[in-house]
Amino acid sequence: MARTINPDDPRHPYQQIADHIADDIASGELTGRVPSELELRKEYSAGASTVQRALSVLRERGLIYTVAGRGSFVQAPEDAKTPRA
Repeated sequence: MARTINPDDPRHPYQQIADHIADDIASGELTGRVPSELELRKEYSAGASTVQRALSVLRERGLIYTVAGRGSFVQAPEDAKTPRA
């Protein structure tokens, strides 16, 4: 699933990435482990801070949680109301 940032989209690049991942989670296409920051940087040709901010947005929305040293994971639907740290 190659995705790109659309320069004509009025949303910030980090928001586009977050929305793409959120759509994948909602459709059930993405479950379990979220691609690593490096994988997302390569897929979107984006900088580290852009990808980090996108993941932060997803954590704030309660869609993912991050485990230090292990990565980010899709939040189980029953747990989505109580986001993890």
